[in-house]
Amino acid sequence: MWRGMAGAAILVGLMTLFLFALSCRNAGSAAQASAPLAFYPDIEPIIFENCAQPCHHPGGAGPFSLATYEDVRARARQIAVVTGKRYMPPWPPEPQKPPFLGERRLSGDQIERLRLWAEQGAREGKRPQNLVRSLPPEGWQLGKPDLILNLPKSFTLPAEGTDVFRNFVFQVPLSSPRYVRAVEILPGKKNVVHHANLLIDREQSSRRLDEQDPEVGFPGMDVILESSQFEPDSHFLFWKPGTPPSVEPAGMTWRLDPGTDLILNAHLQPSGKPEIIEPILGIYFSEEAPKFFPMLLQLEHDGALDIPPGGKDFVVTDEYPVPVDLDVLGVYPHAHYLGNIVEGWADLPDGRRQTLIRIHNWDLNWQAVYRYQEPVFLPRGSVIRMRFSYDNSADNVRNPNHPPQRVKAGNRSSDEMGHLWLQVLPKGGADQRIVLQETLMRARLGKYPNDFSAHFNLASVLQSRGRAREAIEHYRAALAVRSNALALNSLGTALQEVDQFEEAAACYRKALRLRPDYTDAHYNIGLLLLRAHQSERAIAHFEQVVRARPYDADAHNDLGSALFMQGRVQEAAVHFRTALRINPEHQNARDNLRLAEQRGR
Repeated sequence: MWRGMAGAAILVGLMTLFLFALSCRNAGSAAQASAPLAFYPDIEPIIFENCAQPCHHPGGAGPFSLATYEDVRARARQIAVVTGKRYMPPWPPEPQKPPFLGERRLSGDQIERLRLWAEQGAREGKRPQNLVRSLPPEGWQLGKPDLILNLPKSFTLPAEGTDVFRNFVFQVPLSSPRYVRAVEILPGKKNVVHHANLLIDREQSSRRLDEQDPEVGFPGMDVILESSQFEPDSHFLFWKPGTPPSVEPAGMTWRLDPGTDLILNAHLQPSGKPEIIEPILGIYFSEEAPKFFPMLLQLEHDGALDIPPGGKDFVVTDEYPVPVDLDVLGVYPHAHYLGNIVEGWADLPDGRRQTLIRIHNWDLNWQAVYRYQEPVFLPRGSVIRMRFSYDNSADNVRNPNHPPQRVKAGNRSSDEMGHLWLQVLPKGGADQRIVLQETLMRARLGKYPNDFSAHFNLASVLQSRGRAREAIEHYRAALAVRSNALALNSLGTALQEVDQFEEAAACYRKALRLRPDYTDAHYNIGLLLLRAHQSERAIAHFEQVVRARPYDADAHNDLGSALFMQGRVQEAAVHFRTALRINPEHQNARDNLRLAEQRGR
């Protein structure tokens, strides 16, 4: 099987920006009686369940503790003010159906309860004798992980300056594929970590960026990852203060392969003194293979972002006709400081409108992933739409420019973005994600005809659906925009499918000139050389692969075949046995080993 052929993809990492939240939920109606309110029993349940437990406890993400009556009394008026202004709890989406999981809203009665208690002197009352409260322990909230990953060295966050976006590369020491049911992130200094996203890098493409930077990790707000197989990033993996780690739903584990890196994209905020950042990842495995395969859909039109100074209602829209029945599981909107009104909805075939999310007063610091209490069903023929408005006037208190300046799309926080991500679960017997990916990429090319990633991803989907000649056209279109080793390798595999072997070999050689360590290109040119009975030259390429990927059963088997053709039977047998140790079901290696043992007698 050729490497990097059907279904390759270039994935764009998600950015999720969060801020710690002092949040309070329903604790009963506000007491309007003449008797003064007391911490026990009127206020304590609100503070514990929604403030102390998630964030504001010793060692927690909150900047101060609210674990005791004394802690809360000292900040009673502050709590009353921020809840009275509805600055807290931080729940930007407007009420909708279906509701989101974990909604945090205060009724007028609840806000009044907090105000009255502070105004009346913040009385303590009598603590019930049987009241037992347990705050989250430091360390792993899901228990001891099956695998703990550390960085080779720490990162020092400067004392001063603007926000820092840093990407930390965690190499995963696996010898065989595993299924992941949960990931827990210990971000290090919680007081300076604004949020952190976890990205899956199956091609180790981020290692080169890490190696080029003298510090651990590399900078960047948004990260572009390369993948030689179509496996759309399908899970929201993140850490934000106050949000406990979650376990994937039954049947929705995800596969972690040997050689995969995990990239922690962290948003850091200087504290006024140098801070040592040492994040840790905890991986929890499952024996259950995934049964359901969600996918992330993105609506955006950043190419239309050119916001003039002073503009108060600059609007960007996008739409996506749904080609298959699907369930929407969650939503994540993303904009920067000029975002004002953010909304997404679906126009259904029967004419009804299904709200997906609406945020009237957008704030970069309160971005989050929102999951629905029940999946939102969208039938085929629905049209998903987004509409983001931006305020680039001096009236926008979050405008980073004074006076306002022209703002375009970009990765810096002072630039702008408008993205609406949806986690969806397609319905149907076949893997309908391929259908979604093809229509998404065609829609993107309608906006950006010279987009490298869209041409490449569309070519990959077409190749995976047996349409190699169409795929070749889009691979060539992608390469006309940018020379890229992954695209050259993929074009080579498509050319082989239509028996253009010399052109394919030329593509592999070009890919290796760009990336001499590119194992897929070494493997593919090795197979071509083996096919042409040039076994000695093939050996050199297969040896490159097994050095880089000693767990690769196919590479060991093919290296053994090349050695066998050279008459090096005993060496060949060693690699056939290695292939079988890695994959006992590798029938080709078993047959080759039998032949080698017969020849060696």
